[in-house]
Amino acid sequence: MNFNEELRDRVRYAEEMVIKNGVMQEDGYQKTVLSAMNYSLLSGGKRLRPVMMREANILFGDEHPCLAAFMTALELIHTYSLVHDDLPALDNDEYRRGKKTTHVIYGEDMAILTGDALLNMAYEVVTASFKLCNDDPILINRAIRALQVLTYKAGIYGMVGGQVYDVEAEDKDIELDEESILFIFRLKTGALIQSSLMIGAILGGAKVDEINIMEQVGESVGIAFQIKDDILDVTGNPKILGKPVGSDVKNHKTTYVTLKGLKTANNDVEAYSRDAIDQLNKLDKRNEFLEELIKFLIDRDR
Repeated sequence: MNFNEELRDRVRYAEEMVIKNGVMQEDGYQKTVLSAMNYSLLSGGKRLRPVMMREANILFGDEHPCLAAFMTALELIHTYSLVHDDLPALDNDEYRRGKKTTHVIYGEDMAILTGDALLNMAYEVVTASFKLCNDDPILINRAIRALQVLTYKAGIYGMVGGQVYDVEAEDKDIELDEESILFIFRLKTGALIQSSLMIGAILGGAKVDEINIMEQVGESVGIAFQIKDDILDVTGNPKILGKPVGSDVKNHKTTYVTLKGLKTANNDVEAYSRDAIDQLNKLDKRNEFLEELIKFLIDRDR
C-alpha cells in the first residue's frame, strides 16, 4: 500500500462529500452568512476526521447510507468550532490554514452567526439523510445511535466542555497541571476524534465492546494530536502550518510543552500513539490504512 496515494484518494472523496452535502447556494437575504459558511468550510483543512469515520465504518461493515452525511456533519461541527475559536473573545487569530480567518473577512458579528449556522446545518444534513435508510429499522437505529454520539461529543461533556475550561483557566489565570491539561485535550480535541471513530463503528454494525475500544483509540489519538499541536507551536514552520507559531508563549499560556518540556512531550506523543494502536489491535479485524493514518496524525508537520 502506498499510504500517501491512498490518503490523497480518501481525502479527495471526503472533500467531495463535504462539497456535495455542505456547500450552500449563496443567495437570498442570508447571502452574507451563506458566503461566510462556504468560505469557512472550504478554507483548506485535512478532512482527516471524516476520513477516519469512513475507515471505521469499513472496518466493521458495508458503508451505511447515511455515512456521507455524518462525514459532512462532523466537518461542519469542526469548522464551526474553529470559526468561534478564532474570534477576538477567544484566541483572536487572524490566519487559519494560510487564509484570513472568518471574523477578519466578514466581521465578528457575522462570524458568530456563521458558527451557529454551521452547527445547526450539521444536524440538518444528518437528519435529512435518514430517508436514505428506506425504513430499514436496523439502519435507522444505527443512524440514531450515531447521532446521539455526535451531539454528545460535540457538547458540554465533549468539545465545548473542553473549550470552556481552557478559556476559564486562561481568563482566571489558573495554573494548569498535567491532569487539567489532559482533561482539556480529551474533550476539546479528543471528543471529535472519538466521535469520528465511534460513529463509523456504529454505522458499520460494531458491537458495544468494539465501540468502546474505538472510543479509547480516539482518546489516545486526540491527546497525542493535541500534544503534537503544542510541540508544533514551538518548533513548527509557519509557512507549512498556515498560521503563526509561538502564540502560546506570547499569550503566556501553559501548554504541555511548557509544563513537561519538548523531549518529554515528544516521548508522550509516541506513547499515546502506541496505546492507540495497541487498543486497535484488540479487535479481531484489521484496517491497515487506519493504523497508518493514526501514525500519520502523530508524525505530521502541520
